[in-house]
Amino acid sequence: MAKNVLSFVCQNCGTAYNRWQGKCDACGEWNTLAEEDTTGATSVPVSIRSKRKGRLFTLETLTGKTQDAPRLSSGMAELNRVTGGGFVRGSVLLVGGDPGIGKSTLLTQATSMLARAGHRAVYISGEEAVAQVRLRAERLGLANAPVQLAAETSVEDIIATLSEGTVPRLVVIDSIQTMWTDTVESAPGTVTQVRASAQALIRFAKKSGAALILVGHVTKDGQIAGPRVVEHMVDAVLSFEGEGSQQFRILRAVKNRFGPTDEIGVFEMTGLGLREVSNPSELFLSERDLGSPGTAVFAGIEGTRPVLVELQALVAPTSLGTPRRAVVGWDPSRLSMVLAVLEAHCGVKLSGHDVYLNVAGGLRINEPAADLAAAAALVSSLTNAPLPTDAVYFGEISLSGAVRPVAQTSARLKEAAKLGFGRAVLPESARGDPGSEAGLSLNTVGGLTTLVADIAARGQGRPSPAGDPEKMPHPPDSAVRTAKAG
Repeated sequence: MAKNVLSFVCQNCGTAYNRWQGKCDACGEWNTLAEEDTTGATSVPVSIRSKRKGRLFTLETLTGKTQDAPRLSSGMAELNRVTGGGFVRGSVLLVGGDPGIGKSTLLTQATSMLARAGHRAVYISGEEAVAQVRLRAERLGLANAPVQLAAETSVEDIIATLSEGTVPRLVVIDSIQTMWTDTVESAPGTVTQVRASAQALIRFAKKSGAALILVGHVTKDGQIAGPRVVEHMVDAVLSFEGEGSQQFRILRAVKNRFGPTDEIGVFEMTGLGLREVSNPSELFLSERDLGSPGTAVFAGIEGTRPVLVELQALVAPTSLGTPRRAVVGWDPSRLSMVLAVLEAHCGVKLSGHDVYLNVAGGLRINEPAADLAAAAALVSSLTNAPLPTDAVYFGEISLSGAVRPVAQTSARLKEAAKLGFGRAVLPESARGDPGSEAGLSLNTVGGLTTLVADIAARGQGRPSPAGDPEKMPHPPDSAVRTAKAG
């Protein structure tokens, strides 16, 4: 028998090394290298494996009759939205999220609804005992749902049990890091075991037609732990996001072979589990600070859904040599770019101020259309000038100071009109979009200097936050002069 080859594999990214070292050069993590057998040793002798011949299979052409993949509704509208309409037969989903965010609660509710609809739903827990899962179901009011439950970690035993009787429509494995298989000689949770266990479970799902959901742990930076090859093997990768101090939870589709990506589902954590939020814009704006400087409402798009969210900014004088830049829920690089454009093209001097930016509600914004709303909130906080409470902002800012158009303008305006907003500040090139049909007054801006001048004019004559008019920052006046000169 061939001698097993041992190497040191990073448990964070899966990179293999010939010798141990303290830091992984690929991902930069420390003390993540563990000794593993990377030959994929199995119980089948090498002589038998070398003599095995491949079997013939049928090749087909591109032309032919195709059918839409049959879907199974989960019973939860928000979960159906993220998955693209429900679970596809034989599909495999990978769900990741921080510990305690509500992954097990969400999947317990989904399996219970499917079981009550008459489908066979199986929940396999590798981290909790059966009694612990039952306690959660009782707390959620789902104890009477006919869900088949087990606490098992052996992949071979799980596949043998699921193959008996009727093929299950949904199987939940919580979590893939606790599973182990006899085909490899490694400890559970290692890169080799996670890869081999996932391959065996995915192979069963494809052959039987059962929808499979794998729960994955996450690293410190929010990435799903284990080898990235698992994310490539599955059909969809869902990320469950949220802050522990807030009741909002966001299920985001990072990858989806059967539906749109970047789609989100919004839930609210209650004492009886996760409650679906059909109108997230109204929820994010429920505790909005009306009439306060430094707040602007951004009309964004998450997947196919328009979402209105409040951006909060605070600009304060600093006593440090290097001003502080802190941002929550937005890309820090885009904040630095907006600050540079404001100072270079609008005359707004922010080099002596600390800047804080926050997306209210725990939502994370990824699209550049939030540039205009962030700039409006920053200038409003600097000049102590409250923005109109019935206005929404969206538009991308270029490095030249121009405001560029963004996609799906009509959907953003309709969502703003539905929530009672009366005006919208948007790029000048979006004038031809049907904003008047939504009942909104459009205020188009071609450059950032125009917006800064309008906000600075609203703040003239107002006392500074410290109460001394002489301490009002001077950048707004230079911004007005720049706008007039343009």
